[in-house]
Amino acid sequence: MTADNEIDIKEAFQRAQRGHNNKAKLVASLKSRYIKLEDKTLFHEEFVHYLKYAMIVYKREPTVENVIEFVARFATSFQSPPKTDEEEEKQENGEEEDEEDDEEDDHPFLSFIFNFLLEFHKANSHAVRFRVCQLINKLLGSMAENAQIDDDLFDRIHQAMLVRVTDKFPNVRIQAALAMTRLQQPKDPDCPTINAYMLILENDTNAEVRRAVLSCIAMSPRTLPKVIKRTRDIKENVRKLAYQVLADKVHIKALTIAQRVSLLQQGLRDTSEAVREVLSSRLLPAWLVRLDGNIIEMLHRLDVENCAETALDTLKAIFKGTATEELLQNRVQLDNRKLIPVDSLSCENVLYWRALCEFIKARGDDGDEMLEQVLPDAATYADYLSGYLKAVPLLSEEQRADFNQLELVMTKEFISQQLIHLIGCLDTNEEGGRKRVLAVLQEMLALPQTPSSLVSLLTEKLLSLILDDHRRIQTVAEIISDVREPIMEASQSVDQNESRRQQVQLAEVKVRIMEAKQTLEDCITAQEFNRAADIKNSIAELENRRNQIIQEIAESSQPADKDIRIEKNDPETLLRCLTMCAELLKQMSIKTRIGPTISALMSSLVLPSIANAHPAVRNMAVVCLGTCTLHSKELAKNHMVLLLQIAQLDEVKIRISALRSIIDLLLLFGFQLLSEAAANQTALPSQSPDRQEEDTPVMEERGDAPEDSAQSILVMLSEFLDSEVSDLRTETAEGLAKLMYTGRISSAKMLSRLVLLWYNPVTEDDMRLRHCLGVFFQLYARESRVHQEVVEESFLPTVRTLMNAPATSPLAEVDINNVVELLVELTRPSALIKPSTNTEEVCVHDYLAVRMCGEMLKDPTAPEVRVYAKTLSNLELSRDETVRKDLLTLLQQLVQVVKDRVCLRALEKMVYQLLDSKEQAELLSASALQPLDVNADEAAADDPSKSAKRAKRGQRKVCTAKGGRKPSRRSESSEESDGENVPESVPVVRPSRRAKTAALEKTKLDLNTLINQEANVS
Repeated sequence: MTADNEIDIKEAFQRAQRGHNNKAKLVASLKSRYIKLEDKTLFHEEFVHYLKYAMIVYKREPTVENVIEFVARFATSFQSPPKTDEEEEKQENGEEEDEEDDEEDDHPFLSFIFNFLLEFHKANSHAVRFRVCQLINKLLGSMAENAQIDDDLFDRIHQAMLVRVTDKFPNVRIQAALAMTRLQQPKDPDCPTINAYMLILENDTNAEVRRAVLSCIAMSPRTLPKVIKRTRDIKENVRKLAYQVLADKVHIKALTIAQRVSLLQQGLRDTSEAVREVLSSRLLPAWLVRLDGNIIEMLHRLDVENCAETALDTLKAIFKGTATEELLQNRVQLDNRKLIPVDSLSCENVLYWRALCEFIKARGDDGDEMLEQVLPDAATYADYLSGYLKAVPLLSEEQRADFNQLELVMTKEFISQQLIHLIGCLDTNEEGGRKRVLAVLQEMLALPQTPSSLVSLLTEKLLSLILDDHRRIQTVAEIISDVREPIMEASQSVDQNESRRQQVQLAEVKVRIMEAKQTLEDCITAQEFNRAADIKNSIAELENRRNQIIQEIAESSQPADKDIRIEKNDPETLLRCLTMCAELLKQMSIKTRIGPTISALMSSLVLPSIANAHPAVRNMAVVCLGTCTLHSKELAKNHMVLLLQIAQLDEVKIRISALRSIIDLLLLFGFQLLSEAAANQTALPSQSPDRQEEDTPVMEERGDAPEDSAQSILVMLSEFLDSEVSDLRTETAEGLAKLMYTGRISSAKMLSRLVLLWYNPVTEDDMRLRHCLGVFFQLYARESRVHQEVVEESFLPTVRTLMNAPATSPLAEVDINNVVELLVELTRPSALIKPSTNTEEVCVHDYLAVRMCGEMLKDPTAPEVRVYAKTLSNLELSRDETVRKDLLTLLQQLVQVVKDRVCLRALEKMVYQLLDSKEQAELLSASALQPLDVNADEAAADDPSKSAKRAKRGQRKVCTAKGGRKPSRRSESSEESDGENVPESVPVVRPSRRAKTAALEKTKLDLNTLINQEANVS
């Protein structure tokens, strides 16, 4: 030390290593010394000399990080502090001050440090490149916001960092990306930094690099879609940061409606709890703050009519983070009846009302009191709902052509749907209120003015209030009867001729009565009592006839109205009836048998509608038929062939409905249903004989199920997998996945088809298909060892299909190595949910290894031999000595016949791994250990290619991992990327805290040793 406030460079670096030292004092002391020097050259050289000791260390040691931080502070301390607004105004008035500021900004020491770092950014050592980028990042980050640097220096830094963001080491790319943060020019459409950032976000394989770019990329119309795409990143941390960036940097108005809905839909349904939490706690509050806390306004910006479910999930996420008192304060504008006035109803406020009531209802008993404050009693609400539904207009065909009227009716129907959903929140325990709600629902279903879009929902709510299945059936059957056969009043006019004829008849009868009475008196006088009795009887008959004629005259004297039932068969009526029937069958318990009422509906409504000319009627009839057959095995046997024919011959939508019904029947009853159906009806779906020979998946024997019937079904499904209609293809794949997962079928060839379909570029845009199969493969293979054997059987056919695919086929673009890696991972014994306890059981990978060796021996020159040889080293082989000896024999034969160098090297490595431990020990004892470098282990971990070359030149490393898995090419080397692509380690006993502390002290790096050693040598 030259003075109390000065310090030499060596001591400054030594003190800077210790984190508890005050960096500001060190910087001030060293700066004081530097200012007093007239010749700064020696200071520069000595400063860089000690800096190099830290730059050769790649590991993120605390001492090294402290030194780097000290260097950055010292270099930027020569810049003038940020100016206030008053100083900037004064600066505008004087040019001399500008020149002085420029001189201060371009300080010689700062320029010297930048030039030194840029000189070594292409060094061979990845540690030096990492520290260079890290220092440049810290230097630029420590500079003031209004700092300026020379244009030439700016360009040199820019070019160097653009090179380093393509470095092979992830940590170097991270620091280079961070260093370019202040070099962005978002307003420039051709900004190289922005272009590099977008390229990294799209293509960089390291998640931490993508995270670094996300944290520093500037928002602009060009970069926004790239950031939004990262919300669908494969890594949880990247998705989480993407939502944080959008919350902090992007206004809700900068997003389109589709983008807002997509962000909410994916974020709220993300598999990661952390991502869902970020969206609920960061993105939604940020949007609300920018909209002044107006939730209704936010719903308006989501277009809730087309994304009601997403809007509901969003509201419930907001409610979870809101206090109870605020929930009641922020409720919609209800009147004294606790209802929204009809004139004030809108899509947004009615959806908010529904979400609030459902959220409070979900709290159970705790929310009953709150629910009473936002919802009226059942009877009042039923009258409110009835009044609104009756006011929904029914448009004619001409009115539907008017878009404004159509939009108005669609809005009213949406509001009606939300009001109907609110029935589920009502307190229907009180008998009077429940009866009133039931009466309103039945009335609305029977009214022909009720929109068809509300029929299904009304039926669902009606059935939810009726618990007994038989009463449900009776109620819906009565409504269907009223809708299809309404009571019509037929009036009759008075016929004058008929009235005159009746008057004449009445007069004749009266005359005959008078004559008979006169005759009766004469007989009595003559004492002819027998004749008098007969006349008396005839008089009684004539009086009855007179009364009948008088009654007929009275009835015909005024027009009469008669009630008659007329059956309606128009498509709209049939569709309404079938919709109610389908909803009834869905709500019924699967154990409820088909009674006379359902049978009558089937014969009079469902089956005749299958032949209807209207496609929507046929589709709903097929849905009813398929649902009804689930309740009766006899019905399923009788109509299975009909469903199969519909699945092949009708329109696409109807074929999909029939296919769903077939899959459900096979899942419920199994393939033995086909034998019984074949006994009743011999007609089976015809398939081309060429197709049957080409693809005949193996079917597990299921009771007495005939082989040809099962094959016919599977061949039909296999043809659907090749359909150009994406919906049919997706539904078939999903159905096959269900059948295989439940064990109804076990087919290696069918599994191979599904794997190829998943990788086929044709299905790239079919997100539902990709998601379904991606989940299925994992669940299916991990479920049991039997399933893994099916995957193992599909391995070779899948590889052969890909290798033999013609150049014009989409399968030619598929990466075979990726497919092989998937199949190997699916068949790993360690991937099973419940590993087998049978130690004598041969491992699936053992079978796979033997089959691949046999395939390679058939044709050693085949192109797939290289794929097989590479795959062998990734298998988890068992410890069974017999299997290892057999496999070793096959490998030794392969070594003799295979000529390809890459394959031969992989096979020799596999042979070496299978050698006995004694032979390995002899080989190791005969070899000499090579001297180790400081960064050798880290470099080997980061660069597998160097590690492989080192093993080839010297003695080969013994692989102690189970099955000899080689490290992944994407293995990472830094603390930032330790969590990615790291294989699961074998669990070990956790050391004590004292042991860990002692080990940590031993591993701490101290640069003083190197510095002192260098000083002694010099």
